[in-house]
Amino acid sequence: MPPNSSAAAGEAGRRQGPAEQGGTAGEIAGMVVIQCIYALVCLLGLLGNSLVIFVILRYAKMKTATNIYLLNLAIADELFMLSIPFVATSAALHHWPFGRALCRTVLGVDGLNMFTSVFCLTVLSLDRYIAVVHPLRAATYRRPRVAKMVNGGVWLLSLLVASPIPVFAGTAATRDGQAVACNLLWPSPAWSAAFVVYTTLLGFLLPVSAMGLCYLLIVGKMRAVAQRVGWEQRRRSEGKLTRLVLMVVAVFVVCWMPFYVVQLVNLLLPGRLDATVNNASLILSYSNSCANPILYGFLSENFRHSFHGVLRRCLDASLCCCHAGDRDGDEDEEEEEPLDYCAVPRGDDKGKGCVCPPLPCQQDPLHPQPCCKPGPLLTKTTTF
Repeated sequence: MPPNSSAAAGEAGRRQGPAEQGGTAGEIAGMVVIQCIYALVCLLGLLGNSLVIFVILRYAKMKTATNIYLLNLAIADELFMLSIPFVATSAALHHWPFGRALCRTVLGVDGLNMFTSVFCLTVLSLDRYIAVVHPLRAATYRRPRVAKMVNGGVWLLSLLVASPIPVFAGTAATRDGQAVACNLLWPSPAWSAAFVVYTTLLGFLLPVSAMGLCYLLIVGKMRAVAQRVGWEQRRRSEGKLTRLVLMVVAVFVVCWMPFYVVQLVNLLLPGRLDATVNNASLILSYSNSCANPILYGFLSENFRHSFHGVLRRCLDASLCCCHAGDRDGDEDEEEEEPLDYCAVPRGDDKGKGCVCPPLPCQQDPLHPQPCCKPGPLLTKTTTF
């Protein structure tokens, strides 16, 4: 029973031998459509996630804690896209032509990034929970250095959870002996069934439950303190990023739920689903990785402006235009990320523990020298 995307494609190919490769005209047309969709998803995923990675690494203003988590998600999605050519080829040929070593590598990387993606989304949801429900602790936990350490922990956890995949991955001849399939070769069918339940729990049900709990607590917090002084401003600033992460989580659930449902159906009712259903669930799961950059472009002003800046540089041909683009980029970098903030209690005149940059000096036009006067706390600082 296939526990992940590449193994599912191998299982679909194993059910059909080379004698069935010709098929009817409708089957051939369907396979051509599937291959085109695979190619489109792979192209969009590679380009989109590469753009996200470049933008976050290029612009200083994008190096916030939340964006570093998004960077980790983009890296996982980028690596996940690299499995598509192998899966598409195997589905088209109904045969694995790449050998045992590459089979283990593809399935191992596929499983690793599948778990990394969902764990990244869980961390993003926890980040939103801390930002909204525990704002006074945000200055401590929501820092780029902490985010990098958490990302390292996510990869280690994913490596541990996905470790059985490269161990048991391998190639085997199909029942008719005319083709080779790349799959997980378990000692007994009970191991296969247990691993399907294992991946469904750790790769979908438990993380999605944790995400849902985080957003329920966020909604409860917003309703409980909606009337407090100063809450409306913070609600507007936090709402944008919270909606972005919530949409990313929702798209993940929509794209991955059919895949896990298909795996459970294959476990309970083996042989009932044909290769088309398996391929459709695979394509939908892979499409999640190319959908995230599109969501960033539509729902985040910072990402949208940064995307435009990068695209302008790619289109500019002259040196003068390039310099103008650099100035535009500098202006963008001066814009603060309005959603990663620190919070200090009201009355802390010295702003102890605050990591936000100080306010610029306000220059009085009637005096030749600027004058900095103590004023209220930063507009992006939460006060209670």
